[in-house]
Amino acid sequence: MKTWKYIILPLVILLAICGAWYSGYKSSLFERKVEESSTVLLNRIEKVMKLVTVEGHISEIYNYNDNTFYNLSAFSKKALLRVNAKALIGYDFKKMDLIIDQESRTITIDNFPEPEVLSIDHDLDYYDITQGAFNKFSNEDYNKINERAKAYVETLAGEGELIVSAKEQKDEIISTIQLLLDGLGWKLIVEEKKLLN
Repeated sequence: MKTWKYIILPLVILLAICGAWYSGYKSSLFERKVEESSTVLLNRIEKVMKLVTVEGHISEIYNYNDNTFYNLSAFSKKALLRVNAKALIGYDFKKMDLIIDQESRTITIDNFPEPEVLSIDHDLDYYDITQGAFNKFSNEDYNKINERAKAYVETLAGEGELIVSAKEQKDEIISTIQLLLDGLGWKLIVEEKKLLN
């Protein structure tokens, strides 16, 4: 009977130690581990003189098809995505000439710029990605889709009613500048952009 005590007691203690170790190991084994890191690089700081007059929100469905061999599904890849973009339209004042005459107290704006797309901020939501066995998407393909979608949105913003709205804002901008300068006793002269023949 005494020999059983020497066998069962160490066995129970060993099982208790193994059970405690396994429960701690199991929880750390199946624990989700997420690692994140980032590196911030500042390439350059640029001084700008831009005035945003119109902000447009554009949502488009963009369809991308790539067939390498006829239209067989094994050789084609397709992506259907939604592009949500915010386009800022306005004026780049670095493109105009500003002449200040202290004696006559006049400010002349020469070559007032045309409105342009100042920036595009866009997000892509992929809805359907279908790729064939012999034609798969690569990282370059996703980058190309991103660039084309941004260029498409930029074309839409540059040709649409956003530019027209920004052109309508031009008179309000000039009137506001004129009002400010009149209060200071200055005169504003605006010369339109010269068209090249």
